[in-house]
Amino acid sequence: MGLIKKFRIKSFKSEETIVELKNTSVFYNKRQILNNLNLKVKKQEILGMLGPNGVGKSTIFNLITGLKNPNFGEVVIQGINVTNLPINERFTKFKLGLVPQYGGLIHDLSMLDNLKLVAEIHIRQRELREQKINKIVSQFEFEALLNIKAKHLSGGQKKKLVIAMALINDPKILLLDEPFAALDILTIRMLQEIILNLQSTEEISVVICDHQARDLLSCVDRAIILSNGKVIASGSPNEVISNQAAKTEYFGDEFNIN
Repeated sequence: MGLIKKFRIKSFKSEETIVELKNTSVFYNKRQILNNLNLKVKKQEILGMLGPNGVGKSTIFNLITGLKNPNFGEVVIQGINVTNLPINERFTKFKLGLVPQYGGLIHDLSMLDNLKLVAEIHIRQRELREQKINKIVSQFEFEALLNIKAKHLSGGQKKKLVIAMALINDPKILLLDEPFAALDILTIRMLQEIILNLQSTEEISVVICDHQARDLLSCVDRAIILSNGKVIASGSPNEVISNQAAKTEYFGDEFNIN
């Protein structure tokens, strides 16, 4: 598949950093997952994270959301040290959205009831809830699926629903954990276009972690390659593919995205 992204943000209108991990180290038991890692996510950037299994991609998501605290270092969101803030405060105060690799919806509820459930948690006023749900339904073209139980949706429809649910809270930062896993080519392309539209129309910063390297690199502005708990390469898709350390540790010599 060729690149679907018609543009890439090379210079941001603002160089503002919206998320930063500072000198973060994480251990599980005695095993070190992240080793003094530094990472910045720019405002309205689509950042992709790649690396072998167990390298720390999901751990980075856990640090940002508060599911895991670093053993050393700081987590900073919108310039504020949130290292010791609980999960609920991070999601509400700093407008985080998370699309997990698995789950994220209630299978015995209809698509509409899943949307209503999340809306009732985040939006107090009934009229505003209805307006937000109607906007999401139109944006994702859900009209024909609203009364279908989530367990009867296709894999792509479920993934679209979970993304839509994550947008109910109008997030400024959206974390996508392996969004392209086990999906067909057309569904992956549809999700890529959704991600690009979120960046351009909603001005959301998006962080994607996935093992589908070509699919990820087709829709990000910048990618990082993780190995041995550190960032070993960072740059545009073409730059990281050409990086010798990235080739050695992850891509191999024959990989390309054309």
